[in-house]
Amino acid sequence: MSHLLGLFFVMIVKEINGKSPVIPADCFIAENATIVGDVVVGDSCSIWFNAVIRGDVNTIRIGNRVNVQDGAVIHCTYQKHATVIGNNVSIGHNAIVHGCTIEDNVLVGMGAIVMDNCHIESNSIIAAGAVVIQDTIVPSGTIYAGVPARKVKELNESEFGTEIERISKNYVMYSSWYLEEDKKD
Repeated sequence: MSHLLGLFFVMIVKEINGKSPVIPADCFIAENATIVGDVVVGDSCSIWFNAVIRGDVNTIRIGNRVNVQDGAVIHCTYQKHATVIGNNVSIGHNAIVHGCTIEDNVLVGMGAIVMDNCHIESNSIIAAGAVVIQDTIVPSGTIYAGVPARKVKELNESEFGTEIERISKNYVMYSSWYLEEDKKD
């Protein structure tokens, strides 16, 4: 039955303006994800169901062990702001990441929005539903929440720092399940 259902999904990995996505073989890309244009994805990443990564108007660079969860959108701004995402980053379900820089070991919570020219420093958390407005710098080791997002807490390694790494590692594990199933087909 799963083979029949799979026929109704179309993964879109598309060249635009002479630029094609670069995706390593060890990445899991869901059957209905969309990746377009000047997008370079690192090793052991996962792009989940209904996620959209549009590198049609500028570049998108994604580090290693990044998970872009279901319904998330990553885009950039024409001739202004590329999107750069570091290693061990989790982009939560239905989050929007647009024309910004996200350093290593960051969690962008479900439904959060990170706007143009923001810089999210390493070891930080953007809470679910937060809206990080244009030009905001989120300092390393902080949690930002709310609309507009503001610092609500300092992170320490024993509290939440390990949580960011745990989520990233779990998504590498989850994607391995799907990659194994694909090998069976």
